[in-house]
Amino acid sequence: MGNQERTLFGRVTMRSRVAKIGGVVCLVSTFVACWSGPTPAPGSRTVDLTALDGVNLKASFFPAAAPGPGVLLLHQCNRQRRVWDGLAEQLAAAGINVLTVDNRGFGESGGVRFDQATPQQAMELQAKWPGDFDVALQYLKSRPGVKADVIGVGGASCGVNNSVQTARRHQEVKSLVLLSGNTDINGREFLRKSNLPAFFALADDDEFKPTVLAIQWLYSLTSTPQKKFLRYKTGGHGADIFPVHPDLPAAITDWFVTTLIKTPGSAPASNGSPELTAAVSYLEEIDLGRATKVQQELAEARKHDPKASLFPEDLVNFMGYERLQARDTRYAVEIMKLNAFAYPDSPNAFDSLADACLADGQKDLARQSAKKALDLLPSDTADPPERRDVIRAAAERKLKELGGAT
Repeated sequence: MGNQERTLFGRVTMRSRVAKIGGVVCLVSTFVACWSGPTPAPGSRTVDLTALDGVNLKASFFPAAAPGPGVLLLHQCNRQRRVWDGLAEQLAAAGINVLTVDNRGFGESGGVRFDQATPQQAMELQAKWPGDFDVALQYLKSRPGVKADVIGVGGASCGVNNSVQTARRHQEVKSLVLLSGNTDINGREFLRKSNLPAFFALADDDEFKPTVLAIQWLYSLTSTPQKKFLRYKTGGHGADIFPVHPDLPAAITDWFVTTLIKTPGSAPASNGSPELTAAVSYLEEIDLGRATKVQQELAEARKHDPKASLFPEDLVNFMGYERLQARDTRYAVEIMKLNAFAYPDSPNAFDSLADACLADGQKDLARQSAKKALDLLPSDTADPPERRDVIRAAAERKLKELGGAT
């Protein structure tokens, strides 16, 4: 599958591939940015950082004219650090020092190219990111004039999780900006318990549809009233919204000025509750251990509407695998059972259920679920052929392991 689109810095070619990573069928979309050469933004300087394992990380530093707080901006996984240039300039003009960094595997930073990496290599790259971002944050804090105990972090798409995890590791982070993304089970628990001011934004026409619901969910579960939510009908994914809606970088600048300069670590309480998608409450119920209750509600809803759907398959599928990674296999089975009940024609839902059952030692149900996935594949029109091939291979592999006929 191929697609082309424009970014703030040039033409991008997208290549997509399907992989089964940790049991999850993923559409791994990668973007190769092609431009004549990096042109530093006015007022910025290019910085070379050295990761803990010696890999070079390329960054841009935007100094403020006078001593002030700092902000670290972490880009989305279909772009590079240059997507932040305009916002970084606004922040620097407002008295905030900014560092943007190319993730390992992206842009001018070292490492295996993310767009060319195997699924295993991609996971290895991402495992290195936290240490890389800690190096970047330490550089920012060490700059003359940067108030090292008053730091903000902003991220888009995969940068959302990277930002939340950075805040988890560093108490000096006093404010967050999160655009079009999600975080993991530990990140969500942090947002539930933290009093950190947080700004959220999305566009309804986001090319990665799960993020539209995910960012609403993160806003909803964030416990502090010191939060803000902006939603646009158009604009695309993450920082791609900026050129379509220039009020967004202005709003982010105002947010960081408030939470880092005027009242560090504090923001006005949200003014009313924004309208959120109904599925948000069901995702939260599932995340809090109430998958069986949600299944009962879905069964009741289908008495009145046989096609009733309370939540998206893909997000719940990932929630199930999060529980598997946390070794909570019993609840992973409950989540995957719920997803298979909600999407009875989905071969991936049943293959995922087979993974959970196998991990929990329920071999008979694992065998039945893998066979069900294979039975559904011939009539599966929702998934492209490449994805169906991955599901088939995964189900057959489990049946071979279980000693069942395929």
